Amino acid sequence: MKIFKIQIENYRLLKDFAIDLEDELSLIIGKNNTGKTSILSVLEKFLNQSERNKFSFDDFNIVFKNSLKTLLTAPTDVAEADFVPMGITLKLFIEYTETDNLANVSRVMMDLDPDNNVIVLGFEYLLGFTEYKTLKADFKDFTAKENHKKTESPDYQILGVFDFLKEHHSKYFQPHRKSYEFDKGAKSINNSNYIDLIKEEISVKDIINFKFISARRDVTNKELDKTLSGQTSKIYKRTEANEEQTQAVEKFKDTLSNTDVSLSKIYSSLFADIVKKVKSFGGVRPNDSDIEIISTLQHRELLEGNTTVVYRHDSDNQLPENYNGLGYMNLISMIFEIEILVQEFKREMDKKPADINLLFIEEPEAHTHPQMQYVFIKNIKQLLKEGIVRSDGQSRNLQYIISTHSSHIVADSDFDDIKYLKRENNDGVIAKNLKDLQKEYNTETGQYQFLTQYLTISRAEIFFADKAILIEGDTERILIPTIMRKIDNDELARISAASETDQYLPLLSQNISIVEVGAYCHIFERFIDFIGIKSLLLTDLDAVDGAGKKCEVSAGTSYSNEALTFFFGSASLADLMGYVITNKCFKKVAGVWTSDANGSLCVAYQVAESGYTARSFEDAFININRSFITPIKDKFKGFQNRDLFDDTTNDAYKLASDCIKKKTHFALDIIFNSNSDFSNWQVPLYIKEGLLWLKQD
Repeated sequence: MKIFKIQIENYRLLKDFAIDLEDELSLIIGKNNTGKTSILSVLEKFLNQSERNKFSFDDFNIVFKNSLKTLLTAPTDVAEADFVPMGITLKLFIEYTETDNLANVSRVMMDLDPDNNVIVLGFEYLLGFTEYKTLKADFKDFTAKENHKKTESPDYQILGVFDFLKEHHSKYFQPHRKSYEFDKGAKSINNSNYIDLIKEEISVKDIINFKFISARRDVTNKELDKTLSGQTSKIYKRTEANEEQTQAVEKFKDTLSNTDVSLSKIYSSLFADIVKKVKSFGGVRPNDSDIEIISTLQHRELLEGNTTVVYRHDSDNQLPENYNGLGYMNLISMIFEIEILVQEFKREMDKKPADINLLFIEEPEAHTHPQMQYVFIKNIKQLLKEGIVRSDGQSRNLQYIISTHSSHIVADSDFDDIKYLKRENNDGVIAKNLKDLQKEYNTETGQYQFLTQYLTISRAEIFFADKAILIEGDTERILIPTIMRKIDNDELARISAASETDQYLPLLSQNISIVEVGAYCHIFERFIDFIGIKSLLLTDLDAVDGAGKKCEVSAGTSYSNEALTFFFGSASLADLMGYVITNKCFKKVAGVWTSDANGSLCVAYQVAESGYTARSFEDAFININRSFITPIKDKFKGFQNRDLFDDTTNDAYKLASDCIKKKTHFALDIIFNSNSDFSNWQVPLYIKEGLLWLKQD
């Protein structure tokens, strides 16, 4: 039995949200503020309801709040026939098989058809029609009182709908638990046909057991911190409660009994004086009320505060837990906490484990360096693989969700486990299964495999970026960060001189990922479209002559760049040279990249500067920076044939071809010979206009 889908409505950013769950691990990734914590929070509030985790008004989605405001301030009431209950909802889609024990779910099953093996449990915090009428009347009275206060005191600030609801929403919104009819074939819910679990007094505790490890963990490495030591006590208590490690437990108890005898003899002498004083007050009568102070060590309580986790420095030194690095302590603490929760999932022996056991681990990367993050994600599946297994033969599967914004964890994860969260607009989030991307590549052999291997090994940080720069090779990889800094400096100086205000963040202040794609941009384009981030592709014209050999652009008849062919189709070299930046922007429509000035992808390549159009970055840079290079050409360690720079008849194409020994050395030479603010050289125009386009929101 498993949860295969979660649907959430009107909870914070999760306006109309659905996410699929895998049989074991579901890895939820996404940038900050994409709803990862909200998923954990809404599960906790509905499945583990308590006074501590009630809904607040700020839990309502912004769009929902505005709808509620419109409803309450409308001059007329909504008729009952037109009113639809509204609020926060959570739906859990559960699939069972013929091998599952259905005893706990039998009362919530809506269909006995074995082929329709899905149960939908609904958890709701709703405003019903009766409550709506009461709320409307109460708010009307509240508004009248506020207006009266304003009349009496003109400076008074009238409170509005949200102020009223922040304090009183719980009077009108009511919790509901239901089991809905579900048509598996049509994949649809019949909202009008359900079992009211509250009315029927049906608990879901034996169906779903939800636990979590929050990102806000208690671990510190302060001197008095005893988090790990305290966890060992909990592990012991839970282990014994489940009758595991019986021999070790019995040996522990026997040792305590022997210790009690020895300590009781010591106590007899230690407390002799106080016993004598009690006798002198007549509090002790021989053979009637003699008192003794004896040792009664309780195995359950002994570990509480009396175990210490240490780590061995060498054969002679055991150092306390707070001497360990915070990252190691956090990793150890997580393992301890997972063990505690797994034991809690097993429950006491007189009670069976729940049918579904769901564990949520939030941001395991907190305080840990990349290597430890790799270790965690590599081993977590093995750690939880066994699931919930008890000594009495009871066993259950364990589903677990891990949320993260660590590219290192993603890099060592199974691509099929990843759920990518993306904000569609300011009010909503969508979840995408990365494994669904494979469908986009089903006609191209090997491309999906290449993409998954490359992304998870080399460039997983793109999952957490707002924007991306796709580059061809090492030269751009080395130089682009420096060029971005230079453009930021130049733009700041220009705007300050013009007494203007920059309406966009500097490039280096934006969340931009630089991804080296080489000659494989045609593979990455589907991925870029799938994750939906604004992207700049920097590429070269790569002009060729009539024989298909590389040549300078002025002698070229065509081009050999597959990226340009892919995006611009049959455009000629002359066409490309005539395009402006808006012609180079694209939007995907019906699976095809189409030129669109407002598109989210821009393909930038060399353009004419000072009467010359370059073929590659190197000759584009030399063309506009010859006065920077020539006087210091001997300092460029990656140069050969330096004297060619002294002949003004040699164009940039010849200098790039004959003088540069290795492109990466040339890139490093540029940085090494730059002044402090990079003002002694210029950025090729095609890169500058591309980056300024990317800078815009």
